[in-house]
Amino acid sequence: MAALLLIVIYLSFIGLGIPDSLFGTAWPAVYAEFQLPISFASFVSVTICCGTIVSSVMSAKIIRLLGTNKVAAVSTAITAAALLGFSFSENLPAMCLCAVPLGLGAGAIDTALNNYVALHYSARVMSFLHCFFGIGVTISPFILSQVIGGKAGWRGGYRIAFIIQLAITALLACTLGARFDAMLRSAQARDMAKAVLLDALGSSFVEAGCDGTEEEISARFPALHRTDRFSPGYGDLPLDLQPALCAALD
Repeated sequence: MAALLLIVIYLSFIGLGIPDSLFGTAWPAVYAEFQLPISFASFVSVTICCGTIVSSVMSAKIIRLLGTNKVAAVSTAITAAALLGFSFSENLPAMCLCAVPLGLGAGAIDTALNNYVALHYSARVMSFLHCFFGIGVTISPFILSQVIGGKAGWRGGYRIAFIIQLAITALLACTLGARFDAMLRSAQARDMAKAVLLDALGSSFVEAGCDGTEEEISARFPALHRTDRFSPGYGDLPLDLQPALCAALD
């Protein structure tokens, strides 16, 4: 489960990188079609940047309110809609209008997933996260180059980017959704067999996370002797001791 979640986060950052280089690659064809000065690209770029800044500043409150899962899924959907809007734009004002949700969505995704990875994973995982962003930036011009010479033109590149973002939105909605505790309580009220299975899956997920933490501790402090893991809830040690233990360690 932890590995699957990380894969989805990496895919999200590939999707985040795609729009960043798409506009610059498409602009020579766009300004020729719209009969605009080449410098007018700055209007769209600045609008996207402003949206990203505003979204990043507000994202902490939004994440606390909605949670990382919903923010990531909704923001990716907004980005996908903006890319589709670009593909149907017939003039510069329409592009600037689509640039607003593109910037807002990109800033929210960036902040939410960076924060989540920083809290739950190692620095190495964070480095790989930004490597995957680079992959998105790199493949974007390649995607556009495959269609720009055809009937679809530069609009086809934006529609392919839209499809990619839409697929990532579906993955985020399926993988990062549903709060586990609420699901478990609901199952306990309706189907105890399902509740037992969910509880076992949840325990396995926690154990996998603890295993990863142990491996990281061992790698960082190889000279220390590590004993077997033990905690309230293991065997017959009451889970009620957990608050006192946490307070002692705080």
